[in-house]
Amino acid sequence: MSRVGNAPISIPAGVTINVADGNHVTVKGPKGELKQQIDQDMQLTIEDGVLRVARPTEQKRHKALHGLSRALINNMVEGVNTGYKKELELIGVGYKAEARGQILELNLGYSHNIFFAIPQEVSVKAVTEKGKNPSITLESHDKALIGQIAAKIKSLRKVEPYKGKGIRFKGEYVRRKAGKTGAK
Repeated sequence: MSRVGNAPISIPAGVTINVADGNHVTVKGPKGELKQQIDQDMQLTIEDGVLRVARPTEQKRHKALHGLSRALINNMVEGVNTGYKKELELIGVGYKAEARGQILELNLGYSHNIFFAIPQEVSVKAVTEKGKNPSITLESHDKALIGQIAAKIKSLRKVEPYKGKGIRFKGEYVRRKAGKTGAK
């Protein structure tokens, strides 16, 4: 029994869900519009402002797709209604971030600056305050896209375990290593 798959999705005011042939789900809301192809075996029903996802059989494949389908649709509804936000911070001497439109310029201690193009669906803001680490804020209605962009930015300078330098999510815990000990 899938607890995630059986949970109903309440549709907030201002959000419309359209299920076309072949389970093409389109969700429109105040923040934008998202489309997703759901497996044709899954049965989607909308009643009284609540969407339910049901599986036809107890096959292992259907059980796996049941919770996934419900989670994808729920993320779409939440995204077009409230949106998603990811915050990254740059920890290291001389690390800088600057956003110019949809281009993010990063200085991460390499011999060159990195120019990272951000898709139109994602808004980016870079803040540098005196005495604090530079931070990057990403906002979007698409959870998968914002997660992919944040992971790509993090991969430009991974956090190293000795000094903790690199790009990390705000509040992320990094396990530190001891390093070398001096001769006795």
